Amino acid sequence: MAEAIIVSIAGEIIAKLVPQALEKVGKLWGIKHELEVLKDTVSTLQAVLHDAEEKYYQSRQIQVWLEKLKDAFYDAQDVLEELNIATVRRELRGHNKMIKEVRTFFSSSNQLAFKLNMSYKVRAVRGRIEAINAARRFHLDECPVDLRVEREWWKREETHSFIREGDITGRDDDKKMVMKFLLDSDVKEHVAILPIVGIGGLGKTALAQWVYNDERVSKHFDLKMWVCVSSDFDMKKVVKKIIACAKKKESTEVAMEHLQSELRAEIDDKRYLLVLDDLWNVERKTWLSLKTLLVGGARGSKILITTRIPLVAEITSTAPPHLLGGLSESASVDILMQMACRKEEEIQDPDMLAIGKEIVKKCSGVPLVVRTIGSLLFFKKTKPEWLHFKDNELPEVSQREDSIISVLKLSYDYLPSHLKQCFTFCSLFPKDYEIKKQTLVDLWVAEGFIQPSNRSQHLEEIAHGYFMDLLWSNFFQDFKKDPITKAETCKMHDLMCDLAYLVAGTESCVAWADTKSINERTRHISLGLTFSLMGELPVSGLKASALRTILSVVPKPTTYWEMKQREPPSQADLCQLIKSFKSLRILDLHATNVKKVPRKALAKNYCGLEELNGLNNIQGSLSIENLGHIIDAVAESRAANLIGKHSLKSVELRWGYLDIDDASIGDRDEALLDGLRPHSNLQNLTIDGYKGGAFQGG
Repeated sequence: MAEAIIVSIAGEIIAKLVPQALEKVGKLWGIKHELEVLKDTVSTLQAVLHDAEEKYYQSRQIQVWLEKLKDAFYDAQDVLEELNIATVRRELRGHNKMIKEVRTFFSSSNQLAFKLNMSYKVRAVRGRIEAINAARRFHLDECPVDLRVEREWWKREETHSFIREGDITGRDDDKKMVMKFLLDSDVKEHVAILPIVGIGGLGKTALAQWVYNDERVSKHFDLKMWVCVSSDFDMKKVVKKIIACAKKKESTEVAMEHLQSELRAEIDDKRYLLVLDDLWNVERKTWLSLKTLLVGGARGSKILITTRIPLVAEITSTAPPHLLGGLSESASVDILMQMACRKEEEIQDPDMLAIGKEIVKKCSGVPLVVRTIGSLLFFKKTKPEWLHFKDNELPEVSQREDSIISVLKLSYDYLPSHLKQCFTFCSLFPKDYEIKKQTLVDLWVAEGFIQPSNRSQHLEEIAHGYFMDLLWSNFFQDFKKDPITKAETCKMHDLMCDLAYLVAGTESCVAWADTKSINERTRHISLGLTFSLMGELPVSGLKASALRTILSVVPKPTTYWEMKQREPPSQADLCQLIKSFKSLRILDLHATNVKKVPRKALAKNYCGLEELNGLNNIQGSLSIENLGHIIDAVAESRAANLIGKHSLKSVELRWGYLDIDDASIGDRDEALLDGLRPHSNLQNLTIDGYKGGAFQGG
């Protein structure tokens, strides 16, 4: 991932050293000259980074050089963040609320020591960057950022659109064969089993979804259940997933004896359809145990299995497996042209159609490859560009997954740097994980991946555009929008997950049960339910300044009981975690059963309302707690400037518990609430613990 993120880090360093920041921070600490030289050094290197990114996979020398430079840039980023934090803390002295710790920190002796220390750190990191560049023994072309034309990533003329997985082309015959199996009632077995077998990317899941949602199938079966098994065939987990599908709610049972009884109660004497999607491995003994629990369904019940592994089909099937082949040439051309062309007349252009037919011959009928290449061709408008792509860039694809990955890697190479970084971050999600779009957007913003071209742009809106770019380009799939909550979700194809893991390298780590060690330079970690934070998870060996992300990723369905059974981290572990990794930008503890974060691990004072003053581009929701502890109600509430935050949709104002029976409290709360009046665009307002009298809206 070095080639993707180093361009973004360089841009972030330079953004922190704009003239206004140099003037403010540099003069304050007496290191303006050192910061100016650091900016010049990084700017000079930035001009060749794009060429280095282009050549990353062509030269091992360039890869090693960029890895070293990336680490040095990260350290420079840390130094600048330390300076900015110290500057903000010093500015607190200008407010009425004097913080003792800040006064102590900024005594004259401490200020001098801090200036000397920061001056040394800036010079040291700049010297390290210069030494790495001086050791370079290969040529890179300069390409000034303001004149550079990045690989053509044109903005689309229409709104974002994409072909849903359900809009399947070229699989009519396959559907007829599977439908015949499902609707056939003249069977000897109570439960008949059909595996659909094929390599990744052929559309096994899409075909299963197509028949599963067919109206004839819905009328034929009393009960339909869809379970994604993936690589972990755990008998108890699979049974719990089947029960959750049948009952439309998660089982609270834990013991296998109770689970098997609950499962049989749901399916016995019902004609059911069960889809076991993406079954990777299963021992015959385990399969027979599960099958025993499933045979109680009424005659005509069916199980549909999708798998890449012929041995899995041999173990599970009662009918000859359906071997899914590649798409026909005509179906492949139809998909390619739909993805690649803006207008109907372009789809019918005979010259472009002829080139398209030559291109799909190299795709071996793999739908995922055809769609991905179609997305790339969308940005190539002319016949010469299509010909050049066909003859010089597109490799021959066989129906082997390593060959398919090489084509998907080509689509990754064509992404601009900021989208590469955002996609690679998704390596933190396990396969078949349902990704919440808003959560992903928030994570990208928190990591500093979003690059506004002007100050008037909202970061969340830019991040939304990034998401849609990746969705349209087939890096995401299964996009859904809840009709009630409007929450948007997506998934990544297994092969796209493999691609994300490949390009992330040691930059990211998904820490699951079989994780024995983590590279010391790892920057981002996601945790499953099986790990304690500082116990069995080997984070103690990580470079303290390296880690940026600790993300809890809990696969569904995960019951409340499973969450409660997990032992929460100790107060000592939390203190060690927070104090050790000072560069953390994301610390997600939602799945760790944390009851309370120790005060000694945090700042010794709550954030003041005045710190909200200039944050007028906040979007979504804002919660303000412990308002009962406010002393100067009028000054502090007005300093928050909620009325200036026009993009907020929801605000929570919580006073907290304060056992004081004083008549003045009511007056104080009324003044506080009046000063916290939000913008008229607000949709939801929650007030809790308020002790004032009636108040007026508006």
